[in-house]
Amino acid sequence: MAELNTEAKLKTHLKQEKIQLWNPPYTDDNNQPGAQHMQELAERYAPLVCLPVQEVGGALEAIRAQAVRRGKGNKTFKETSMATLELLLPRDSKKDPKTKNHLEMRLDVLVQEVVDRIGEDFGLKHIKLILNGKTLCADQRLDEQGVKNHSKVMVLKVSDSEWRQQTRDEEEKKKNQNESLQRTEKGFQILSERDGSEETSPFLEIADQRGNPLKIPHIEKKALILAMGFHEKGRSLMKKKQFENALCHLLQADQQFSKCGSALLSSVDNFAVLQLDIVWCYRALEALSCLDDGKSRLQRAEDCFLKCYGEQRQRLLMIKGNTGREEVLFLRLYLLQSLLSYIEGNDAQARHQLAKVESLYGRLCLDSEKMAQLMALGFNEREARLGLRACQGDLQEAAIHISNQRQEREELKQRERQKRSRRMEGVSTLTELGFSRRDAARALHHADGDVDRAYQILLDSSQAAQLTNNNTEGVVSPERVEQLLYLGFDREPSEAALRLTGGDVQSATQLLLDNQGVLPPELISVSPPPSSSSSSPSPTSEEPSTSSNSTDDRELVNEVLEDISRHEEDYLDLTLEEESELIANMKTYLNRGPTHTV
Repeated sequence: MAELNTEAKLKTHLKQEKIQLWNPPYTDDNNQPGAQHMQELAERYAPLVCLPVQEVGGALEAIRAQAVRRGKGNKTFKETSMATLELLLPRDSKKDPKTKNHLEMRLDVLVQEVVDRIGEDFGLKHIKLILNGKTLCADQRLDEQGVKNHSKVMVLKVSDSEWRQQTRDEEEKKKNQNESLQRTEKGFQILSERDGSEETSPFLEIADQRGNPLKIPHIEKKALILAMGFHEKGRSLMKKKQFENALCHLLQADQQFSKCGSALLSSVDNFAVLQLDIVWCYRALEALSCLDDGKSRLQRAEDCFLKCYGEQRQRLLMIKGNTGREEVLFLRLYLLQSLLSYIEGNDAQARHQLAKVESLYGRLCLDSEKMAQLMALGFNEREARLGLRACQGDLQEAAIHISNQRQEREELKQRERQKRSRRMEGVSTLTELGFSRRDAARALHHADGDVDRAYQILLDSSQAAQLTNNNTEGVVSPERVEQLLYLGFDREPSEAALRLTGGDVQSATQLLLDNQGVLPPELISVSPPPSSSSSSPSPTSEEPSTSSNSTDDRELVNEVLEDISRHEEDYLDLTLEEESELIANMKTYLNRGPTHTV
């Protein structure tokens, strides 16, 4: 890391003086260094960066060699279309940590060819390729995914067991997704479709920072649940120090968050925490040469925190009554910003951010004796740590705070049980009137638990089906259009979907979901389906169990639920051990003397 800092400082001086090391007199006609001029430059720059002449000379030669290589790569690319890619290999695959690894490839080839080539050249069996935080698809070309000459590509290993599961059939192999990702996505997709109407089936609900459910259009809710699910899985893997696999899941979460509206992302801190976690994985994998992506992610995180919490954390203080627990997020943010500033050669900014980190660290490091006293009162370690931070280390206040939180959590669970009980009573009432249990549950969900409204929805659906059976041209009801608009769909496809389904809101909703909210022209042009295929409720029929109730799906759901913390503030429960180690390293880097190298 110190080498990157030194090179960044020297590049700044070179740019200021407009010195081009790849040209004479610093590089001769054979691309070899001009020894005398390079030595003179090293002697002149050494006092400026407060380092030994020999160390500065080595850094200048590294910069020169890289510039020469880049120049040759540009010439080769211009003449032969062969691009040079810089590979960021896994740590245990590097023969020399200080040597950069490159690969020459055409950009019009499939990513799979690059994967095969890396496997041959570096002995890596199963890998994923990451560019600017995005996973490259194996069955698409490099240039189609933004890969350019001199792009930096991160190489992540996938374990043999995961790869074998992933490639059990040809379809999985083409998708180039490991089994863990697939199972996580499928499990959370099932959960995202559930509304809590089934008494024995677990479901997820999006809530605010007080635990109150948020009303979100279905499409955004589905993307948000998938994003948060992938994030939880990634955090679980981070705790196990499985950073490569964690990063794969975190990047999937990032893709799902991109499907959510900006207004939603600016109102919750999940997106900001995800950006921090991705850059923390970069750090753990020693892939901070992905500097541009890391910087932009930290900036997005900081902007999101400011919108969610307020400039002076006033919004957070109003909602939660304190800001102590969230300070750990800012500690990690400032620490990563300090690290990236150092790598850029901006020592002054790195020191400024590190000073903020040390100030926060002093407040957030807890007295072990107070922790023990709280745990002796029956509180667990997490409660003790979060409670003391929330109350600035005040033992008595922390005990009261934890007790109040426990009571609030129990009251919230009680409200949830009552809500679910009322929902089940409503379903029973509607089934007694002759509707199927599944249709009754869906109608109640759309009616926000109002039995009378749900009954009207079911009646309207039945009447629409009868109109279709009588071959009467369906008239789109404004009320039903409004129901679809409330769910987040646009007016035109909503009206088309209602016409195609004979006015059945449930069927129209499913049709829009299956087509991502936009109906293709060929579907719009066909006539409405006959009554025999209508999914409107039948007064006497009971729906067969759906696939979401199958044994396989139950196993998937239980599997992904294991990675979701039962405590809503688990993401704030940092022991600060890793942060402490990085703080010590940063102080060493920034305080190194003229004869010290790292």
